[in-house]
Amino acid sequence: MRRPVDDLRIRLIERLCRLPQPQLSEVEAFLGKLEADSATHHVGLPRMPLAAHKDWPHAPVHRLSEHGTFIVTGSTRHGAHLFRGEQRLTLLEGNLLFLAKQHDVTLEAWAVFSNHYHFIAHTTGVENQLAKMIAALHFESADAINRCDGSLNRPVWFNYWDTQLTFEKSYLARLNYVHHNAVKHGLVREARDYRWCSAAWFENTATRAQVKTIYGFKTDRVKIEDDYEPVA
Repeated sequence: MRRPVDDLRIRLIERLCRLPQPQLSEVEAFLGKLEADSATHHVGLPRMPLAAHKDWPHAPVHRLSEHGTFIVTGSTRHGAHLFRGEQRLTLLEGNLLFLAKQHDVTLEAWAVFSNHYHFIAHTTGVENQLAKMIAALHFESADAINRCDGSLNRPVWFNYWDTQLTFEKSYLARLNYVHHNAVKHGLVREARDYRWCSAAWFENTATRAQVKTIYGFKTDRVKIEDDYEPVA
C-alpha cells in the first residue's frame, strides 16, 4: 500500500517530466534554495544557498549595456569582519546572486569578503532597479547576521559606492580587477580558488579567448574604493 508521501513524489515527478527544458534550471535553483533553507535552519543563517546549487548567471556578456553598466562597492560599518567564515560568506554571495536575478540586474563579476564586496552589473529592465537591489541586499544580509548574533539593532553596512562605466577599456579593466580581487587581498594565489567570487564561474563559462582578453587588461591604474583588509 502506497503512502501519501509516495503519491506526492509521483505527482511531482510527472509534473517535472511535462515541463519544457528551459524551466528545469529554474526548478533546480528553487530546489537548491529549499535545501539551503533546510540546512541552515540549525545554524541560524537563513537563505544561505549551498555551494553546489549556486545560481550563477548563464553566460558572461562582456559589453557595455545601453541601460547602464555599473561597478559597485559596499563596506561594513568600521570595516568590521561581520561576514567572516564560510557560512557567512556563502550567505552574502547567495543573497547577491539571488537578488540580482530578482531585480533584473545581470552580474558580470563579483567578489564578497568579510568586510566588503565589489560587483559589476548591467541593468536590464525597463526600470533601473540597482538601488533597490542593493538596499535589499543590505537589509536581508544584515537581518540574517544580526539575528544569528543576537544583535537585532546593530548597524551592519556603512555605505556603498556606485560608478557608471561608459568606456569599454575602463569596463574591461574593472572586470579583471574584480575577478582577481581576492588575489589582490592576499587570500589566494589563483583567482579561481577563492570560492566567493566570479573567477571560477567566468573561467568555466567564457571562451578561452574571452578569459585571455579580460585577464590581459592592466589594473594598476584602476581607482576603486578598496582600502580594506579582509580576513579568510
